[in-house]
Amino acid sequence: MASLKKTPLYKNHISGGAKMAPFAGFEMPLYYKAGIIAEHNAVRTRAGLFDVSHMGQLRVTGLSAPSYFNKITPSDFHRVLDFSCKYTVLTNENGGIIDDLIITRISRDEFHVVVNAGCRDKDFSWFKENLVEGVKLDFLEKQALIAIQGPESEKILQNLVDAPLNKIGYMKAGFANIFGEKCFITRTGYTGEDGFEVSISEKNAGKLWDDLVNKHNVQPAGLGARDVLRLEMGYPLYGHDMNDETTPLEAGLGWVMSKDNSGYIGIGKIKDQKTAGLIRKRAGLVFNEKVVAREGAEIYKNGKKVGVITSGGFSPILQKPISMGFLETALSNDNEEVDVDVRGKFYKAIIKKYPFINVNTKKA
Repeated sequence: MASLKKTPLYKNHISGGAKMAPFAGFEMPLYYKAGIIAEHNAVRTRAGLFDVSHMGQLRVTGLSAPSYFNKITPSDFHRVLDFSCKYTVLTNENGGIIDDLIITRISRDEFHVVVNAGCRDKDFSWFKENLVEGVKLDFLEKQALIAIQGPESEKILQNLVDAPLNKIGYMKAGFANIFGEKCFITRTGYTGEDGFEVSISEKNAGKLWDDLVNKHNVQPAGLGARDVLRLEMGYPLYGHDMNDETTPLEAGLGWVMSKDNSGYIGIGKIKDQKTAGLIRKRAGLVFNEKVVAREGAEIYKNGKKVGVITSGGFSPILQKPISMGFLETALSNDNEEVDVDVRGKFYKAIIKKYPFINVNTKKA
């Protein structure tokens, strides 16, 4: 068995008392001494800090880069403005999702890409396999990535950067100096709160982490809190709520597909599905009983199996269990009542549109 990789912040996690666990080939913090609920609440009320250095980062350069992205994603990158971030997906020949990712346009011929940790190897291979002439890939293996999330993120991070963060709107980006290093900063995240992701060198990553935790009292948070936060927002997790057999339409991500992009990989299969109509669709579920329906739990309607749960957990905001899953399209409407089999016992659930809670990201 291959040994687990470590991010540049591994020593910071150990000294901070983190409970470590394997995730996507890395040894990552699951939670800290405060616990998952306290970490979740810190993000929702003030600020929390995440190590997301296990994510894959790369720079894509060349005048043909927008056309390249229009080939491998269903989005239109000819229309994306400089320093704007775009959430999209990589699609295969069958219209399935290889991964979801964020691509930021820095200038006409330069882009910054962040992919999921568990998909980085296959994503990087796909980028290479479909490379077009005049485009260069630069894999940023020595860069760490730190996310600060929460309503006070801007105020706190501003103490450490030399550029006005209030000039960076939601899903926008910029550069700022931290400890004399030019860092790439995006106003993005995976929590539904205001916040930033900072791409910084391995050399300075530990110092930034320690300054935020020790000097500015930011709560470090692990994978457990991150999962609950994204679930409350209805954000899909790759490998669970979507995979290479799930189309963007089924995953509820049809909005990433641009009508101006008609040449991307897998468009034929997706058009066929659109014409035939969706058989299944991702939906949210809320339970009134305190039972958590996790991945694999089956969904029923009138005694007939109609779907399956893909993610589940307890929402500290709603004080109720919530889940996401795929079910027959006709039953994915708001307020539809279904039954979910959790360890051999059936529990009532109500279909609800996600996000399950209010979005608090800063408006552009």
